[in-house]
Amino acid sequence: MSTQIHWFPGHMKKALNEIEAKIKLVDVVIEILDARAPISSINPDFEKRISNKKKLIVLSKYDLADELVTKKWAEHFKKENQSVLVLNLNEPKATQMISNEINKLGEEKRKKDASRGMKPQPIKCMIIGVPNVGKSSLINRLAKRNAAGVQNKPGYTRGEQYIKVNKDFILLDTPGVLPMNYEDKTKATHLALLGSIREDILPNDELARFLVKFLCKNYPNSLKSRFEIDDLSDPELVFDAIAKKRGLLRSGEPDLDKAHILLLKEFKEGKLGRTSLESL
Repeated sequence: MSTQIHWFPGHMKKALNEIEAKIKLVDVVIEILDARAPISSINPDFEKRISNKKKLIVLSKYDLADELVTKKWAEHFKKENQSVLVLNLNEPKATQMISNEINKLGEEKRKKDASRGMKPQPIKCMIIGVPNVGKSSLINRLAKRNAAGVQNKPGYTRGEQYIKVNKDFILLDTPGVLPMNYEDKTKATHLALLGSIREDILPNDELARFLVKFLCKNYPNSLKSRFEIDDLSDPELVFDAIAKKRGLLRSGEPDLDKAHILLLKEFKEGKLGRTSLESL
């Protein structure tokens, strides 16, 4: 892999400019991070623009992440005086938990408005995050309708839109935006494995080898139980075994390219068990 990964489509640059222009109107920022790789999910370009705003961190997809590791990440953010929730955004209770937290973060503003004799105003919230972390799923849950398009691929949400949730909250949706480049190729690899960077940006064989080495070291049982593999000593032997177990053959020989694709797909779908790419 090259030392620097660059992927910054034009619509992302436009979205970043719009976020900067609208941030002054926002009371609370909801930043969604993938619980499997929270640090890689943080976009430094966002952090510079929202540093003076109240923020709620949502660690999403925790049902796919290592439970003990996620607990440590939540404690880490709380020690940094961050409001944080660990959620599966598809669970009904997620919306109520987020609403409760936004109410807490907006309490100061409401008191200030009341002291000025103003009627209660809805808390304006901006939802940010890199692609495919669950922003649209959260918006649709909160708004109880398909207010934002959802697709399991990066870069789907393109437009910026205000969505009225109820009399208390207004959400400003923004497209997923990646940093302009990744000097740390490990972070880019993590995001590619999670589906936040398009599959054609990084080669499947390199991603799959990275993943196998990581799983062999940290979650060996995930490969053994899923594919009934005993020998994890060499990544190539693992791919060979996956291809044979799943009948991925070409001219009677194991098709390693198909084995790479299958492994990456099943990891994204959580079929290899609860795993976290980053730990403390």
